[in-house]
Amino acid sequence: MSAIYTPPPDARQSASLLLLRDGQAGLEVLLLRRAERARDWLSGATVFPGGVLEAGDRAAARFVVGSSDEALSARYGLAGGILDHALAAVRESFEEIGLLLACDASGRAATPGPAWADWRQRLQRREATLADACQALGLHLDLSRFFAWSHWLTPPGTATRFDTRFFVAAAPPGQAAQADQGEATELMWLPPTQALDPQRGYKLFPVTRRTLRELAAFVDVDAALFAAARLPAPIPRVMPRHARTRQGPTIVVPDHLAFAEVCKLDPEGLAHDVMTELVAGQPVRLSPRVLRVTAPNPGVMTGPGTNSYFVGDPPEDRWALIDPGPADPVHLAALQAAAPGPVRWVLATHTHRDHSPGAAAAAAAFGAVVLGRRPQHAKGQDPDFAPTREPMDGECLMLGSASTLRAIHTPGHASNHLCWLLEQEGLLFTGDHVMQGSTVVIDPPDGDMGAYLRSLQALLDEELQWLAPGHGFLVAEPHAVLRALIAHRLAREAKVAAALRARGQASLDEMLPEVYADTPQHLHPVARRSLLAHLLKLREDGRAEDLAQGRWRWIEAAALRPADAT
Repeated sequence: MSAIYTPPPDARQSASLLLLRDGQAGLEVLLLRRAERARDWLSGATVFPGGVLEAGDRAAARFVVGSSDEALSARYGLAGGILDHALAAVRESFEEIGLLLACDASGRAATPGPAWADWRQRLQRREATLADACQALGLHLDLSRFFAWSHWLTPPGTATRFDTRFFVAAAPPGQAAQADQGEATELMWLPPTQALDPQRGYKLFPVTRRTLRELAAFVDVDAALFAAARLPAPIPRVMPRHARTRQGPTIVVPDHLAFAEVCKLDPEGLAHDVMTELVAGQPVRLSPRVLRVTAPNPGVMTGPGTNSYFVGDPPEDRWALIDPGPADPVHLAALQAAAPGPVRWVLATHTHRDHSPGAAAAAAAFGAVVLGRRPQHAKGQDPDFAPTREPMDGECLMLGSASTLRAIHTPGHASNHLCWLLEQEGLLFTGDHVMQGSTVVIDPPDGDMGAYLRSLQALLDEELQWLAPGHGFLVAEPHAVLRALIAHRLAREAKVAAALRARGQASLDEMLPEVYADTPQHLHPVARRSLLAHLLKLREDGRAEDLAQGRWRWIEAAALRPADAT
């Protein structure tokens, strides 16, 4: 741990306090609306109480009970320095909304008296410090139900940056919040979901919106504070980034699907020009070797559309096109317009109808050869796919002396599925083997859950830096993503096993509502196919048996003969 936290030199240290209470509708959080001021980007925003640290804040440390600098700092992975932020949050709360986390010498919750208003005004005018107020009022600052929550840093390239620690606490009993009519013009106690309601028209910054979504998961104050006390340490720093949409500038946060790609393409955070939308036909340069063009085929199964990737060796100007997408003249024209150089190969990760039907037309347009594998089963496949050659697992395609694509056979979603690894960048083109933001459908007979899990496991042995999926943005931390997918599939398998074991025998339709209770009902017909794939894997493992008329039976381990169990 470091001795004390040093913020970026262009960011002002600040703190904010999430004050909670239990209302009739459940958990409520206190929000304030900032005053309207010209040329102030905070103007009119709905925020939590807070502000910048002041030199006099530290003097109030001697009045703190219920916590310590060491305890608070440890939550952020630091040896010290965070109590200054906590004291700033407490002071700002008193100044802006009149609530003070305080108790008397005996530990009883402090009751506001006539002198409180005077001291609040003196703090606002910077005529006194929080320590002065505590001394005069005979108060201690009660941080016994006060916890670290998050750490946010304003994006680079912002005119005024703040390095902010967020804390959470129960609202002090017996005190009524009152706006100071300076910084705060209006106060609102609201359930987080109501604060997020677009109909209310609140101006919410990304950090406020994200924090409200986090708080919405808790039914009452005790649940929220219990979770805060047990957050894994160190609490990470969150830094949003500036980016663009078709409507103009935006700010993107880490849970946005485009976030990792924004960071990769704008590493210093100063260009502010990376798109957070996949726009059909608009080429996106992902590296000197890679360019992406998205097809105009958005949908439930294709997300924003199918990604086609040009991958090449710029010095020798030799390029491959991975996944030409649907047989769409508009998409083909976009590919021809975006091609960074001569295209010699058209590669198909697999032959589902949103990935390979454009292969023949693309090969003819570019004078290229088609590489890909034919499927083992015709259902749902591109019937016209006719590759010049079917690559072998491990086969390398030398695009040039500085760029190599290696084929990796990854059956599971499809029997003929290939991922292509750009070895020089550790960039894996995953087709539909790994999707962004969702899991893939495993649809028997061509889909195979056992093969899918084995293919995911095998990819953990590869040196991967990024994933380039068939639908979505670049994905960072590939091995973590792969492990999460494996864990998700095994957890789903455990649900299937539990549902079947509890019934002894059952049909797919009997198990589906229980096993996929977390999946929207309109997707249940698709989920039914993956449920079948899980049952077939359990049969392969000797744990289930398919009976007549679409019913399945659970097989207990004790029922296996010794020869079966090996």
